[in-house]
Amino acid sequence: MTTDISAPVAHYADRLHAMIGDGHHVASPLGAWLLLALAAPAATGRTRTALEEVLGTDVSTAAENARALLAEPHPLVRSATAFWHRPGSGTAGLAGWQATLPGPTATGPLPDQARLDAWAREHTLGLIEAFPLTVTPEVLLILASALATRISWAEPFEVAPADALGSHSAWAGGLSRVLRTPGYGHRCWIADTVWADTVAVHAAPARTADGAAGLLVVSVAAAPDVPAGYVLAAAHEIATAAARTPERELPAQRRSLFRIPLGESPLWTLREEPTYTYAPDGREERVTAVLPCWSAHSRHDLTAPGLGFSAVAGVFGELLDSPGLGFEAAQAAMARYGRYGFEAAAVTAFASAASLPPEGVARIAELRFGHPYAVVAVATDGRAGGGAPGPWHGVPVFSAWVAAPEELPEADVAGRYDDE
Repeated sequence: MTTDISAPVAHYADRLHAMIGDGHHVASPLGAWLLLALAAPAATGRTRTALEEVLGTDVSTAAENARALLAEPHPLVRSATAFWHRPGSGTAGLAGWQATLPGPTATGPLPDQARLDAWAREHTLGLIEAFPLTVTPEVLLILASALATRISWAEPFEVAPADALGSHSAWAGGLSRVLRTPGYGHRCWIADTVWADTVAVHAAPARTADGAAGLLVVSVAAAPDVPAGYVLAAAHEIATAAARTPERELPAQRRSLFRIPLGESPLWTLREEPTYTYAPDGREERVTAVLPCWSAHSRHDLTAPGLGFSAVAGVFGELLDSPGLGFEAAQAAMARYGRYGFEAAAVTAFASAASLPPEGVARIAELRFGHPYAVVAVATDGRAGGGAPGPWHGVPVFSAWVAAPEELPEADVAGRYDDE
């Protein structure tokens, strides 16, 4: 039975964003967490303990939940994982671990760079154009994840002049137009948090056509002097709670506007005016929000010790009977937030590498069928249990002499790789 992993992923997000810093960026903590969870079942001893600390839960729980996420993908979030290794580098231990991977995980021989880039594009709706790692002769294996979404808001934003961001905003002078929430469909509130004190919150929803599933994009702003890590931590808690709160119910952290002083601050302007209302106590609250459009493209090096990938390198070193293997880990991510919708994608990759073997000599042949040649199609008919072959076994069924070749059809020129 799967358990709630929102807290473990938020725990990992704290580590990841702390490493990235407070510059403009986008990341997918879940994309990196998934790779750790997939590798973790093979870990033992101190390596297993280290991974459990980074994952924020025990190995079996993490692996079970990763498997559940991949087996039942969200209709608004595309997801994919893959494991490739160089032919001849496998061991019994590696094969045993590979058998534990979720069924949807693609496996096979290590692709070249062009195919890795194509995999990234295919599984991110074209939002990530290049795989975040480069294949070199030293690379023995790659473990990768991809996540992507492209949604339209249930209700699009309205447009407002940039000065609506307020006199405290340094952005107002450099922009001409920003987004304002529509009359309905979005949620806005002021919340008290442990991490970032009092914050402003906006939540924009998107839903599938049948309304059964959705995606909620939550923006959280704190006072300018609150560190970015604290605001991100508060945002994770608020977003999880908001997603689990029915739209017509008020969030638990919500603060009443009648408990906030009137006037202007960096986070809001609050005024009071007469109105007609059916509110039982005669006090009505209305909240709107203004936000800028934004986009970000980021690449993150994930080799820092606290992110867990050094432990993953240890896991594969044991599986390959080659302790001390070198490794790389990186994530490419992008996001775009606008009037009509939101799109985001990330590809996270781990590669384990060994030093090159001694130099030698290779002879390589390319066979060329450039003149008339024969083709024979022979049936095979093996029987289960190792019994005698069946009557079709070894029987030539079709044969041909090829003397009039034809042009490759134009439709086949644009065909994709068979194993993608």
